[in-house]
Amino acid sequence: MKTMLLLIDVTTKIDPTDYIGFTFFVGCMAMMAASAFFFLSLSQFDRKWRTSVLVSGLITFIAAVHYFYMRDYWAVNMESPTFFRYVDWILTVPLMCVEFYLILKVAGAKPSLMWKLIGLSVIMLVTGYFGEAVYPGQAAVWGGISGLAYFVIVYEIWLGSAKKLAVAAGGEILKAHKILCWFVLVGWAIYPLGYMLGTDGWYTSILGTGGVDVAYNIADAINKIGFGLVIYTLAVKSQDVKA
Repeated sequence: MKTMLLLIDVTTKIDPTDYIGFTFFVGCMAMMAASAFFFLSLSQFDRKWRTSVLVSGLITFIAAVHYFYMRDYWAVNMESPTFFRYVDWILTVPLMCVEFYLILKVAGAKPSLMWKLIGLSVIMLVTGYFGEAVYPGQAAVWGGISGLAYFVIVYEIWLGSAKKLAVAAGGEILKAHKILCWFVLVGWAIYPLGYMLGTDGWYTSILGTGGVDVAYNIADAINKIGFGLVIYTLAVKSQDVKA
């Protein structure tokens, strides 16, 4: 009952020109709709692809739950929900890394690849949180460590063992891998940019400061839903080939 009253209070006070709040609401519903789509489509796939599509649904569902809280946090406090955003990322980003392993298993990918990508993503996010929320006076140092982990992930999927496995698999798997790589290189680039705009460091004199919640929200929806749709498309095409 208390939660319902809070929700009613929040929704009756939203400024129609609050574009950040608007993207929080749209992001929440988009993620929830994507989750329903992925979960309801599971029965059409065999066991080989069901796990990949399930993980896609989990990514968007976890994000939808966090966006539910973030939209209300923003409406009440009118400040970026940094804590909730990082809790979301620490769960969903490693799952997005898992997707690389799942689609490359057909080419002989080993669990070590999955754990390597997960470990790098956790380092990227934990150090980013330290720099943005815990030790803001050392934001440039923590951001540098976070950025290094990000670029190692980029190298691994574009040029490292993940790329070699994708080439060995060929066909639709290679195509899907390339699209996911572009999501990481271009789509994820908004996050370090947002970090630099939201913290103080050597880069402040170049980029300045500012809120990037709108960009974060749009990027989250595109990256997470887009990741899932690439996996879904790959699963559908693989089922068709098999048939």
